Amino acid sequence: MSILYRSDAPRAAAWASYFAEHATDLDFRVWPDAGNLEEVEYLIAWQAPAEFIAALPNLKVLFSSGAGIDHVDFSAIPEHIPIVRMVEPGIIDGMIEYVSLAVLALHRDFFDYVSMQPTGTWDPLEVPPASSRTVGVMGLGVLGKAVLERLATFGFRLRGWNRSPRQIVGVESFAGTDQLQQFLVGCDILICLLPLTEATAGILDRKIFSSLPKGASIINVARGLHLVNEDLLEALNSGHLSRAILDVTDPEPMPPEHPFWRHPRIFVTPHVASMTQPETAAPILLDNLRRHWRGEPLIGLIDRSRGY
Repeated sequence: MSILYRSDAPRAAAWASYFAEHATDLDFRVWPDAGNLEEVEYLIAWQAPAEFIAALPNLKVLFSSGAGIDHVDFSAIPEHIPIVRMVEPGIIDGMIEYVSLAVLALHRDFFDYVSMQPTGTWDPLEVPPASSRTVGVMGLGVLGKAVLERLATFGFRLRGWNRSPRQIVGVESFAGTDQLQQFLVGCDILICLLPLTEATAGILDRKIFSSLPKGASIINVARGLHLVNEDLLEALNSGHLSRAILDVTDPEPMPPEHPFWRHPRIFVTPHVASMTQPETAAPILLDNLRRHWRGEPLIGLIDRSRGY
């Protein structure tokens, strides 16, 4: 039984080492040393080209090496082949760390103090309690729930919005397009953790920003295509939005001349909020393989009709 890993090259050795120790009966291969592709039954991949998928006639399951599956061309994957996204502690922990850091930096005005330092300005700002701010999360999947759970420990008022209704203890929940406006008007800090689908592409636009209270900030840790760049610049330049923290952009990487790099109200990181960690992801994936062999439901199986 052959498994092919075609993803993050620097982490490939760690994946291979784990399978060599814990699954000696499996033929674990790392791209480009794939051998005969007709022997490959399981693929762990990120952005596998359609022509490559077509060269795997005996593929049984496609495992995304990350939490997102927007990189997968569904039309290139036969309907009978399950597509599974990565759900593992390393991804969750990384996202909790990043979003907590971003929310607290906005809440405690760290970026204002950074701008004061070059001029030697000592100007203490008011320190409001966390309970005076409302943080809203768009997308209440595994990551969204985990982020809200951690933010609750700081005392923020919490809101969540999802396509379908979700109930989370301590979180005021909203669902569907009918309740989106109601959700937004109370958010001082808005976090996007939505999956990227046709319905959510471009959702962070002028309409969304104008619905937020004046002085609100946004954090995008989902996908760059969720954001309409021009609309964000307009909202920041007009003073309606205060700041934006972006871990994802469109395009990636941004060219040096992109206006986001030099905008004083935008902070950019290079898509590093959360990454798959081999030491926690490999055991999860191996367990999923065994579930497939036993005919049990796969953890992280995506619904093609919904796109996530």
